[in-house]
Amino acid sequence: MQETSLYVPVKQFLESLDFTVKGEVGGCDVVGLREGEPPVVVICELKLQFNLELVLQAVDRAAACDEVWLAALMSARGKGREHDRRFRALCRRLGFGLMGVGSKGEVELLLSPAAVPPRRDPRRRSRLIEEHRRRRGDPTAGGSTRAPIMTAYRQEALACAAAMADGPKRPRDLKAVSLRAASILLHNYYGWFARTERGIYALTEVGQVALQSQTMAEAG
Repeated sequence: MQETSLYVPVKQFLESLDFTVKGEVGGCDVVGLREGEPPVVVICELKLQFNLELVLQAVDRAAACDEVWLAALMSARGKGREHDRRFRALCRRLGFGLMGVGSKGEVELLLSPAAVPPRRDPRRRSRLIEEHRRRRGDPTAGGSTRAPIMTAYRQEALACAAAMADGPKRPRDLKAVSLRAASILLHNYYGWFARTERGIYALTEVGQVALQSQTMAEAG
């Protein structure tokens, strides 16, 4: 079993609390956003077991959000950390919420997050919100480690590549698919684009392969 198996139950639980949830945003397994002024940001980290590493990840995330949740599989014999009073006491003192995921995907609320005001990192928080809002849909399950993360930037680069499949384009020709098209073509982070003449770009072989792979993935 992988951490991604926890993502859908956790996502559904947070959605029941009126959050819009997406996976693998800004290095966080799960990010929930409830719109408002200011928006409420929730981060949830996933592990197959409740352990110290999970707590340390949550401590690192706390400065970028309003609430931190820890989620892990419930132990089959009822002897896991989720039943350890010391572990719960530690999470309570840190203000972290705990949720356990059963073998059939049921979610049990173990501990609600406390209103402990963490030290904020405004720049990190704003980057997280911007990436969450820019990303189209929820293309990557939280807990993913093997496949490339489908960031908003990668989505826009793929949209540009798709628009260029029928031939070279100018950046202004791509504004309808991405307002960042000029920057994406200029910086060419993935090596998908090549300038054929002044102000005109075409797909490279690498870009064509990436576009074909994405098309096959979406079809499958």
